[in-house]
Amino acid sequence: MEDDKGTPTPPEEPKSEEPTESPPEKIPETEEEKSSTGLDINLAALLSYLLGLIGGIIFFAIEKDSKFVKFHAMQSIFLWIAVIVVNIALWVLSAILSAILNILGCLIAPLFLILYVGIIVVWILLMVKAYQGEYYKLPVIGDLAEKQIK
Repeated sequence: MEDDKGTPTPPEEPKSEEPTESPPEKIPETEEEKSSTGLDINLAALLSYLLGLIGGIIFFAIEKDSKFVKFHAMQSIFLWIAVIVVNIALWVLSAILSAILNILGCLIAPLFLILYVGIIVVWILLMVKAYQGEYYKLPVIGDLAEKQIK
């Protein structure tokens, strides 16, 4: 290549495209193995969420070795207990408001929709993070789950 005056210019070096993001925290190398259930630990952690409250209880009860699986199973248990409590509270509030004035009970309906959409989003997020091998902690529930497995 030549510039405007006719003098040769050196060729441009190709730019390398290296990823700049660092990978998220994963399972410690000492734990990258099968759980005592015979499943890979990331699959066992995913199943503890996928099967809801029952899955969390089952995997917490049968897992003997992996703190990763036990953490996700306990977080699943606390999550579904919280969902049940909030759902019951909304039903009771809806019944009380309907008894006062029928239209007031209908005002709670959007809260149910918000609750159910939020549950689905958090549920999917937790399953993805567990399968990727990440210790993903929910704000209050994650701390409680961590305390229970120590």
